[in-house]
Amino acid sequence: MLSYSELIRGKIIIINDQPYEIVEAQSVFKGRGHSYLQTKLKNLATGAVIAKTVQPRDEFEEADIEKKEAKYIYNNKGKYVFSEVDNPSNRFELASEQIGEEAKFLKEGEVLETILLDGKIINVKLPIKVQLKVIEVTPGVKGDRAASGNKAITLENGTIMNAPLFINEGDMIEINTERGEYVRRVNE
Repeated sequence: MLSYSELIRGKIIIINDQPYEIVEAQSVFKGRGHSYLQTKLKNLATGAVIAKTVQPRDEFEEADIEKKEAKYIYNNKGKYVFSEVDNPSNRFELASEQIGEEAKFLKEGEVLETILLDGKIINVKLPIKVQLKVIEVTPGVKGDRAASGNKAITLENGTIMNAPLFINEGDMIEINTERGEYVRRVNE
């Protein structure tokens, strides 16, 4: 059992027989020494994110998970298809709701970590930072440099996002998958 003080970002706990990953955990202190933990939890089976207040007396069971590598193959109609790295014919799929917003940063052929609970694959874990190639940029408007500082770009996997004005077509950029933001341009 995990105590109040052991509930930190990244821990996976069981609530109502469902695995939840702690996405955010913030300690809040009230008057007269009373404190509690305000958390955001992501259900790894469904992808739903909930807010939960945890009191110091609360205890949670830590999920007994395994991790295994898998390769991302393709997506079709909201389903993402993966295969085992050493056995490409053994495939499985996950719904876009399960993976969440991070799904837009998947790159075909990329090797990811899967999360297994009781021997069943329930989700995948993307690296915090991924590198993707810019295939299309919107042209910068003359005089727009001071106004916004960003322009829309299209990545090799079809994702459209904002990046600084100096990013050009063909550049390789690094993206933070947790925040969905541009990090830096990568020198090739």
